[in-house]
Amino acid sequence: MNAINKADGRRQLPAYDISSLKILILEKQSLMRSLMKQVFREFRVSEVEITADPVKAFEFVTQMAPNLILSDWSHDLDGLAFLEQVRWSEESPNPYVPVIVVTAHSEMRHVCQARDAGMSEFLAKPVSPETIYRRICAVIDQTRPFVRCDAFFGPDRRRRKAEFAGAERRDAA
Repeated sequence: MNAINKADGRRQLPAYDISSLKILILEKQSLMRSLMKQVFREFRVSEVEITADPVKAFEFVTQMAPNLILSDWSHDLDGLAFLEQVRWSEESPNPYVPVIVVTAHSEMRHVCQARDAGMSEFLAKPVSPETIYRRICAVIDQTRPFVRCDAFFGPDRRRRKAEFAGAERRDAA
């Protein structure tokens, strides 16, 4: 369990060495692409591919098999369609790769929509190096099993274990 920082009450982050990760960033805005590239340079990550084109991003997925994907989701870029391609395409070398959806659409309905598309984590813009690192830590520390059914493929959407006391809710088949 992470220690609590007494000064501000926030959890201290673990000191993971993420320098060997292969990271793909799909981001529409050039300023955000530059910012993220600099953040990962500061994290000493040497293999980072950045693009604004979902088709090119999927080419990177098939060529480099990234360990982590950060995908924009904006009016001009359908990051959820890209996410679904990563999860469902037969050409995807690793449909289980963690995908962090990065967007300014932070309303709960958007979070739920991204969750239902199979995201691993959600990051609301504007971002900072700390918020990016926090999401990476969440991907590492809070790994969830994947679920595949007809309409969904992604990390288990339930984040909490529900304690259930009572009669079985489902009928026996």
